[in-house]
Amino acid sequence: MTSFRLSKGGLIDRSKPVGFSFDGKPQSGFAGDTLASALIANGQHLMARSFKYHRPRGVISAGSSEPNALVELREGGRKEANTRATMVELFEGLTAKSQNRWPSLEFDVMSVTSLASFMFVAGFYYKTFMWPKSFWEKIYEPLIRRSAGLGRASHEGDPDTYEKAYAHCDLLVIGAGPSGLMAALAAARSGARVILADEQFKLGGSLLFENEEIDGKPGREWAGSVIAELTSLPNVTLMRRTTVFGWYDGNVFGAVERVNDHVAVPPPFQPRQRYWRIFAAKAVLAAGAEERPLVFGGNDVPGVMLASAMRHYANRFAVSAGRSIAVFGNNSSISRTVADMKAHGVNIAAVLDPKSARIVDIKGGKGVRAIKLSDGHTLPCDAVAMSGGWSPVVNLMCHRGAKPVWNEKLAAFTPPDVGAQFVAIGAAKGSMLLSEALREGAAAGTLKGRFSAAPKCNDSAYEITPFWWVAESTGKAFVDYQNDATAKDIGLASREGYKDIELTKRYTTTGMATDQGKLGNVNAIALLAEATGKSIAQVGTTTFRPFYTPVSFGALAGASVGHHFQPVRKTPLHEWAAELGAEFVETGLWMRSSWFPKVGEDWLAAASREVLATRAGVGICDVSTLGKIDIQGKDAGAFLDRLYCNTFSTLSVGKARYGLMLREDGIVFDDGTTSRLAEDHFLMTTTTANAARVMSNIEFAHQALWPELDVTYTSVTEQWAQVAVAGPKSRATLQKIVDRIELNDETVPYLAAKEINVLGGIPARLFRISFSGEHAYELAVPADYGNMLGRALMHAGAEFGAVPYGIEALSIMRVEKGHVAGGELNGTTTAGDLGLGKMMSQKKDYIGRMMATREGLVAADRQSIVGIRAADGSTRLRAGAHLLTLGTSPSMAADQGYITSVAWSPMLGQWVGLALLSCGRTRIGETVQVFDGLRNLPMKAVICEPMHFDPENARLHA
Repeated sequence: MTSFRLSKGGLIDRSKPVGFSFDGKPQSGFAGDTLASALIANGQHLMARSFKYHRPRGVISAGSSEPNALVELREGGRKEANTRATMVELFEGLTAKSQNRWPSLEFDVMSVTSLASFMFVAGFYYKTFMWPKSFWEKIYEPLIRRSAGLGRASHEGDPDTYEKAYAHCDLLVIGAGPSGLMAALAAARSGARVILADEQFKLGGSLLFENEEIDGKPGREWAGSVIAELTSLPNVTLMRRTTVFGWYDGNVFGAVERVNDHVAVPPPFQPRQRYWRIFAAKAVLAAGAEERPLVFGGNDVPGVMLASAMRHYANRFAVSAGRSIAVFGNNSSISRTVADMKAHGVNIAAVLDPKSARIVDIKGGKGVRAIKLSDGHTLPCDAVAMSGGWSPVVNLMCHRGAKPVWNEKLAAFTPPDVGAQFVAIGAAKGSMLLSEALREGAAAGTLKGRFSAAPKCNDSAYEITPFWWVAESTGKAFVDYQNDATAKDIGLASREGYKDIELTKRYTTTGMATDQGKLGNVNAIALLAEATGKSIAQVGTTTFRPFYTPVSFGALAGASVGHHFQPVRKTPLHEWAAELGAEFVETGLWMRSSWFPKVGEDWLAAASREVLATRAGVGICDVSTLGKIDIQGKDAGAFLDRLYCNTFSTLSVGKARYGLMLREDGIVFDDGTTSRLAEDHFLMTTTTANAARVMSNIEFAHQALWPELDVTYTSVTEQWAQVAVAGPKSRATLQKIVDRIELNDETVPYLAAKEINVLGGIPARLFRISFSGEHAYELAVPADYGNMLGRALMHAGAEFGAVPYGIEALSIMRVEKGHVAGGELNGTTTAGDLGLGKMMSQKKDYIGRMMATREGLVAADRQSIVGIRAADGSTRLRAGAHLLTLGTSPSMAADQGYITSVAWSPMLGQWVGLALLSCGRTRIGETVQVFDGLRNLPMKAVICEPMHFDPENARLHA
């Protein structure tokens, strides 16, 4: 037997001892214990240090409202900070550690801040860290960052899995106490689909620790019989260890089921937690009420706890919080604690009523030694049970904007009326009698058929005399335990003008963080009401938001982590590229071949080799990720004219044309080629990044702007595998695989678009277009033939030294040729900025035409596209570096533009790039200063034409 374990009673299984450790010290408990109950049983009342003052803290509650006993569980990737010890089900091998202390829980260096606590009042940070200004970055911010936060997250990956699930029911019952069990039973007997969810690992609610009698038998036995019947019914789902954390539109509830939090390692193929979305025709809130603390000096010393929590530990876990207890409360429920503790042989040192005697301070630091009373007497004891009344758990019913209602008789906020779809019963409604709870549960669960009769029980009346704080307290009197907010902080906030409860909350941090004011909010509201001369109803509450209790990121993410974070789209040539040793990169959702290294090559060496081989012979590149949109209909040409700033209705059948799209504000949106395959049939290509956005834009334009046009469209990106075949030997390579056609400038001229067959009858589309600046083609075949096509082209081009090339080589070649891409199509540039102003038709209307003529978008000093090279011919350029006129100092006013794209040009043997430069087209040949503040690399560069290589395009038309 451990020092505070009672010799008999409780719902623990004494035949099953459980070993665990706390701060490295081996300890033991029993099956059915929580971590908190086992620690108290072992005499470990000190469990944490407070956030701001690092004061010693112990357990104050027995459930999810616990603000103090936040611990770190497990190790490695399974480490979990800020877990309430009161909610941790004890299991063999559990490792727990205290947090927010150094070097140890017993001796915390930061507790020295308590000595200066008179300074650290509400608003201290706002007032102090403003001056001197120079201290912020060097002293204040680093200090705050080191001190901030509760607990530490693991830097290792979580090895466990999580799931998401959906459920539908006729009735969702939230809480498995007496009212919840009665509601579930009534509905289940009528044949309704019922879900009963409770955050505890054992169902029964208050019947697990209160000595009640229902239908002539102990409340625990009655609860057990109801649970057994519910378990046997096929239309009932019992969800233990499940917290309903939010109420959303459509009567949808969010819940987290802690499936395997009570074991060291989840069994194979089982999740640790499961995130539920529950769709309920009707829901019942039977979550009970939370007991409130009283605000008095030293009310945070370990050993001071809620009166209901003290009997909870004694009756359910067979643990006494102390050997000599003082009871301090303003309501009739404290008599239960006195009776139960006496029955367990615990000495009652005093029963205090605020009307006659009040506690002004607690003697003791890491545990209670005595209490100091308002009459000057000091009374020895080692634990204090306090009760300031009961607050119905109203949070969920306020998640959609409704406000709770103040009840003077109960001295508590009660739930709002939100309609028949969601109702509160029992203590959650403010009905404090057991008979009321059972009767309301039976009524709420009667969905159809005859009204279910409630069982008989004995009631004990509930009375309360409102009392919030001991004004004459000599010690620190805490309102919000988790945030170290005191009664004096509330008064100070009022005096400094923060008289609205929402402002008081933020100024004092009362009711913030993971606790969300479950225990302290009503006390804070009452104190603010007193300070401002208002009633509690006039002050009102803060806004309730999900989540009711913290929800892990793992549960929110579910299975969407790692490779499952988002769908992976492999192109139809993925296997071909992998066979050739491609390194892949994520491009949106696509896995795209980036470069094809040989032994000893890095990405730049590989990409440079691919460029040289392509420009000397033939290179093959997978371009299947380009967006492909099939557009058909008699008005297809007219529709394209309105989407593009240049004209497509005049395009000949069998030809392709480069097109430029603008946004409605006149800024360039996307570019690509569109081919006319028949009079009423076009194929549009888009950039990889904008494929989905262009499709959405097309749908909007047709449905909202021009619904009268006879046109249909669909994305065919996934239906076609497409490769670029570039280089002086591209035609000779293609000739080997095409069927019954001679490739020449007459049959397939530049910008031709032709439907052909390849490899003995496979339908294909051939386009003579080039992004590399070489004589090049793009060839598309149905997706299933993609890998076959890639292999066939490599075989056909083998005699010409064919190489696969990836998007790194493609990027090098496009920069060499001055072709704009993502770095230039950045959402700020116009057609004129990119040197494409002549494409803007003056003979038709199109999206963005009028806005593109705004004064600011046609100003002569706008930044426009230019080429750039290092002045010394060897220094490496860096994208993002800013450009300045020679002799000027770096500043926003002096900024002339920036480098948008750079590449090492193997053809020119130097770094080249593209830039956006103010008045750029008039500054060709000028030397500018390059400012790279990130790397602090000063250099000079020469502005040149964007086309660095083959400016006559001789290779393109060869």
